[in-house]
Amino acid sequence: MGNIRTIGVLTSGGDAPGMNAAIRAVVRAGIYYGYKVMGIKRGFTGLVSGDMEELTLRAVSGIIQHGGTMLKTSRCPEFKTKEGIFKGVSMCKIFGIDVVVVIGGDGSFRGALDLSKAGIPVIGIPATIDNDVGCTDYTIGFDTALNTVSDALDKIKDTGYSHERVSVLEVMGRKAGHIAINTGIAGGAEVILIPEETPDYEKDVIRPILEGRNRGKTDFNVIVAEGVDISVPELSRMIEESTGITTRYTILGYIQRGGIPTVNDRVMASRMGVKAVKDIREGKLNRVIAYKNGKVVDFDIEEALKQTKSVDEEMIELERILSL
Repeated sequence: MGNIRTIGVLTSGGDAPGMNAAIRAVVRAGIYYGYKVMGIKRGFTGLVSGDMEELTLRAVSGIIQHGGTMLKTSRCPEFKTKEGIFKGVSMCKIFGIDVVVVIGGDGSFRGALDLSKAGIPVIGIPATIDNDVGCTDYTIGFDTALNTVSDALDKIKDTGYSHERVSVLEVMGRKAGHIAINTGIAGGAEVILIPEETPDYEKDVIRPILEGRNRGKTDFNVIVAEGVDISVPELSRMIEESTGITTRYTILGYIQRGGIPTVNDRVMASRMGVKAVKDIREGKLNRVIAYKNGKVVDFDIEEALKQTKSVDEEMIELERILSL
């Protein structure tokens, strides 16, 4: 255990289902191995202001099935400044925090890296519904978000079928199309647009819809990641004007972040949380926990932040084959 006696844990950036399971795992594993665990509220904002309290076994009882994060979360522009980082380090010293576990995405890990360079060791746990952290195959919250979107798409398809229209659905994914392509394939969408590809709208959107209509199809579904370079209202107008088929759009928005976490997210969060504490116990600090090739592993935080990930080419090919 070395000189580490107290672990701080915070959630940062966008909330993701399963964050509570990760908090619970860090607290329970920390107490199991003899550490004191401090919950830091509202991400780096709480670190800077000293808004934190000790977490007991009782404090994390009954949270595993809830979405969101019991510690709350926020984005903290102040922590991007030298003054903000200094305040965070000072608060760690005031409260006796020896290492901070940061649960979030790449942006949160960059804040964690700054904290580590200022002298406070960190461990990162990847949690974002976008599944866009480069060093890991899977991020906490992704599976729940997929199920939420898939359920919404199935309902929208019922209306599209009944009214014989094109339904355009925008899902989250500003820089990555993992949600769009997975739910599009699962829901049988005719068109899937993701940030990783630059579409030819006449060829990749209008033509498939017209060809489907000519085969007797009467309803169509278009899935669009929010990072694609066209708004869904504009895309919907284009489709309706070009095909003559009534077109309606839906923007799911923040509904994708909420909800009861799936079994997969709860188990993955639990595994990653315990792994974070084990790394601390073994003296493996300034790491990011990851899921790679079926195993929970860890990477140096600077190495982790250099890694990138985009939608698998195999998934793109699968979408092209199945959307005929």
